[in-house]
Amino acid sequence: MLFLLPPSETKRDGGLGEKLALDRLSFATLTDARRDTLDELRRLGGDPEVAARALKLSAAAAPPELARNREVEQSATMPAIERYTGVLYDALAIHEWKAAARERASRHLVVHSALFGLLGADDLIPAYRLSHDSRLPDQTLRARWSRPIAAVLESTEGPLIDLRSEGYAALGPLPDRRDAVFVRVVAVGADGIARALNHFNKKGKGEFLRDLLGAGPLPSTVEGLCRRSTALGWPLSRTRDRELQLIVPGVLPVR
Repeated sequence: MLFLLPPSETKRDGGLGEKLALDRLSFATLTDARRDTLDELRRLGGDPEVAARALKLSAAAAPPELARNREVEQSATMPAIERYTGVLYDALAIHEWKAAARERASRHLVVHSALFGLLGADDLIPAYRLSHDSRLPDQTLRARWSRPIAAVLESTEGPLIDLRSEGYAALGPLPDRRDAVFVRVVAVGADGIARALNHFNKKGKGEFLRDLLGAGPLPSTVEGLCRRSTALGWPLSRTRDRELQLIVPGVLPVR
């Protein structure tokens, strides 16, 4: 069972001292696409104004983010699951996990990067700036990633639980099978109606995974996952053939 996570715009600096090694990343069939995307990012960096527009950076954010991209192949790396910050990853709080839960994260969590495609939780990556809606010189990111990532997911055995945002899900569609499911995160109001969340969507995903992976070995089926999650206080159910609904407890949606 793999959980597909979105990345974060914000990332920690620093790392372990090792440089990026594409041939050591998970999902080796994505290596060529990763190399091509890095090449385009390098070309984009030749013109700071063009790069800032393509990456949708403000005047204040542009200098440090463009510097990260210029140094992306030389800067230090750290595990992907520790590189990203932001609401989801702050709620995940991976540095606080016990060893057994951290080991489960290594086996079950996958981060979808606009630069590197699918990443194992422990894949060593540098800080960078590239989002699903960024514009590279030769090709859209959707055109670059959709087919190779879809092929990886198609060939992956076992349940795929998609917690990505819709923008990242479009960069690598799930295969058409019942154990490949997109998760919609909602809260139930006092009127009993389930409504989608915004900020609490990301926070809920992080806290859900923290509780789930901290509770012991994972079930092997989607149905087992729904039962386990619900027993942990995170009601999870199949609402459509390829869609689950996760209810974030204790949050009232804004109408």
